Amino acid sequence: MTTRAWRRPRFPGRRELLGFATVGLLAYAVDLVLFTALRGPAGLDPITAKSLSFLAACTVAYAGNALGTYRTARAPGLRGYAVFFAVNLAGAALQLLCLAVSHYGLGLTSQRADTLSGAVVGMALATVLRFWGTRTWVFRAEGRVGSWTG
Repeated sequence: MTTRAWRRPRFPGRRELLGFATVGLLAYAVDLVLFTALRGPAGLDPITAKSLSFLAACTVAYAGNALGTYRTARAPGLRGYAVFFAVNLAGAALQLLCLAVSHYGLGLTSQRADTLSGAVVGMALATVLRFWGTRTWVFRAEGRVGSWTG
């Protein structure tokens, strides 16, 4: 008589989440480094520097997800990049909304409160939105293996 060893059930989307997170960290690093370089040595104003670094980070994230995380999904092309960019803009807007509500709506105006609302709470909510939008609208379920939504 053979006994089967008990195995913890695997989360079906673990690889997808890890891939998405890894690509996101790389894109964040590109955004931070490029913004710092454009503000410092290049001497650009903050809005121009952030716009250019955001565009570069979105491009890196799209390429990383298309070539890595969602490589088995059908390649969405230019329209897919536009939708991906829109999802990332929505995520950025959500981060700003969290900051605005905390700072102006709730009157929490300290540096710590701004950091927590924008860079922690806002980033967490924006990441969930970006993940959902990327997998739902950009890299659709056809061809995806092990979807965590069923």
